[in-house]
Formats: sequence, structure tokens, C-alpha cells
Amino acid sequence: MPHVSPFFTAGLQVVAAYAIFFGSYIVFAFGKFPGMKIDRPGAAVIGAVLMVVSRVLSPWEALRSIDFSTLVLLFSMMLIVAYLHLAGFFDWITELVVTRLKPHHLLPTVIFTSGILSAFFVNDIICLVMVPFVLTVTKRMGVRPLPHLLAVATASNIGSVSTITGNPQNMLIGSFSGIAYRDFFFHLGPVAAAGLFLDWLILSRLHGDARNQVQESEVPPPAVRVDRSRLIKPGIVIVGVLVGFIIGAPPALMAAFGAAMMLITRTREPREVYDEVDWGLLVFFIGLFLIVGGADKAGLTGRLLWFAHSWNLQHPALFTLVTAMLSNIVSNVPAVMLLKSLVPGFSNPHTGWLILAMASTLAGNLTITGSVANIIVVERARHVAPVGFRDYLKVGVPITLATLLVGSLWLWWIQ
Repeated sequence: MPHVSPFFTAGLQVVAAYAIFFGSYIVFAFGKFPGMKIDRPGAAVIGAVLMVVSRVLSPWEALRSIDFSTLVLLFSMMLIVAYLHLAGFFDWITELVVTRLKPHHLLPTVIFTSGILSAFFVNDIICLVMVPFVLTVTKRMGVRPLPHLLAVATASNIGSVSTITGNPQNMLIGSFSGIAYRDFFFHLGPVAAAGLFLDWLILSRLHGDARNQVQESEVPPPAVRVDRSRLIKPGIVIVGVLVGFIIGAPPALMAAFGAAMMLITRTREPREVYDEVDWGLLVFFIGLFLIVGGADKAGLTGRLLWFAHSWNLQHPALFTLVTAMLSNIVSNVPAVMLLKSLVPGFSNPHTGWLILAMASTLAGNLTITGSVANIIVVERARHVAPVGFRDYLKVGVPITLATLLVGSLWLWWIQ
């Protein structure tokens, strides 16, 4: 049997790592593999398995490449929001809106409700529950759903920029950077607040006809009765979890504790809660950790550091632009996983992490495919109120440009 040089074997592993990495990111960019039914989570699983099969990563190295605190935080927040949904929390908010607001107050209400909820809970999940809310309320109040659906998508992205628990990419950044929850909120909370007002202004200017009435023949659905007593326990748990975040408790541990408390019940079947979890997103994260871990071992990080130094990517404006562009090419979570290796080498890593969080999140408003939250809104509403690519692009471009400008100026001013 001919002897195979270790250098030759190592070279093949490097080639395999790069091929797997770029092949996976092509699927992340297009959303599926051409001619096959392989979506982003599927590509992440395939890429992760290939990294191990090709011996780029050993099984032990594969386990070490997974950031379990991020997975625990994401899974726990999904469970908490699922319990709130099943307990009728969002139905209760619907009734408050319908019975106390006038039609012209609905747009700002949707924007700030989506934004504030997304600031503390995962924005993807907020979109899942807000779309039925918007479709129900707009029908009962007799207003067009399109502007309000656009409000859910854009505001959930904007609001989620303010905290570590706002979206999956912020959870990654919080884990890798070590930035405290309060520190993160202090720096990016004002960006979210200003962004929500800009969102309201732009949507109002572009959709001033949002109050057009629906046809008189349509019969509004009946009011939903909510047992408020079922909201007491989740309300207490939520307040406790948020207080824990603010006083500096580890976010993953605090969220896991809250999820565990939610599951202690005599009336709710756990299977109902588990059915609300986005298992595909969790699988996507695990696969992505392994793909990036394999590419890192193969030397991709070193080449990225050289590229960053050569092109001066640590300049705030340039890093914002690169992050925004990459987030729209491959989506924001893969973009953060790719760029996270650069930030520790910056002269000011703290600001670098905050720029990465701000730009990757706000850039998600540019197009429908810019973030998972946008796709969720479009897919859940497509049978009742379709949102076209042009419909979204018309508001997405000005909202993205305005919020990125405000975010960049704010971080430049306070650094």
C-alpha cells in the first residue's frame, strides 16, 4: 500500500474545508440548493457532517466548536415565548388594541408593540405571533393589512437590535464578546428607539392610505375571550427573567431557569409547547458552528484577519458597510459567524462587536430575504395578504439606510 504524505492529507483536508464552507454559504445565500429541496438548515447539517467525515474536525473538536450557551439561550427563549402564546398573552393584547384604539392609531401601535417585544424576546418568534394578530385586528378594524405587516417585519428587526436576547445573531455576539446585558442595551437601546420612530415616519409617508376600508360584505371575526388568570404565572416569570438579565445574571442560565419554571404546570401539555419551538433554527445553529469551526481550523480565520488588516475593515463606516452587504448576501446569522473572528483583532473590539450587532440586524430590513423575520411575515400572510418583493423593497431601502445612518452616528458619538 503506497505511503500517503501527511502534508498531502492535510492539504486535502484544507481543500475539503474550504469547499464545504463555500458550498454551504452558497446555499445560505440562495435559500436552497438549485434543483434540490435542501434549505438552509439542511445545508448546515450536511456541511457539518462533511466536516467530520472528511476529518477536518474530529468528533471531539466538533463538540468543542458548538457554543452551547447560545443554543440554551435561544431554546429557552423559544419556550418562554411559546408559553406566553399558548397562555393567550397575544390574544389579550389584540383585544386591548381592538377595543381601545382608533384605526389611525393602529400603525404606530403595531410598530412599537413589535419593536418592544422583539427587544426582549427573539424577534423571529414575535413575528410568528404578531402576523395572526395583525391580520385579525386589521380585519376587525377595517384597515389595509399590508402597511401593518410591513410594520411587523421592519419594527421587529429594529427593536431586536437593542438587547442580547432580541435576535439570534445578537445572542451569538453576546456569547462571543462577553458584553453585559445592560451595557449592550445602553449602547444599542437608543438606536432601536430612534429607529422605531423613523420606521413610523417612513411607513406613514409611503402608506398614507393605510386607513382604506375593507369591503362591507366582509364579516369581522368574533372577539376572543382570554382567561387573564392564566397570564399571572407567565407574567411573574417574565418579569423575573428580565430582572435577572438587567442585574447581570448569565442570560443563558436566567432564560433556562425561566423556561423550566414555565414547564412546571398541571394544566399545559409539554408537547404543545415543544410544537411551538423552531427546531429548524436550532439545527441550523448547530450545523453552522461546525462549518465555521472547520473553516477556522483550516486557516480561514487567518486569511480573514489579513484581509481585514489590508482593507482596514476596523474602520467603523467600512465595517458597517461590509457587514450590511454580507448580511443581505448570506443572511445575518451566517454573516456574524463569518465576521466574528475579525472583531477581537480590532483596536476597539467593544465598538466592533456593537457595530456588528447593529449593522447585521438593521441591514435585515433591506429586502424580504434579508432576515428570517421578514420571511416569516411574508410566508404566514401570503394566503390572506400577499406582500410582494417590490412592496417590501419600497419601504425596506429607506428604512435600512436611515436606521444604519442613525446607528453609525450614535456609536461613533458615544465611543
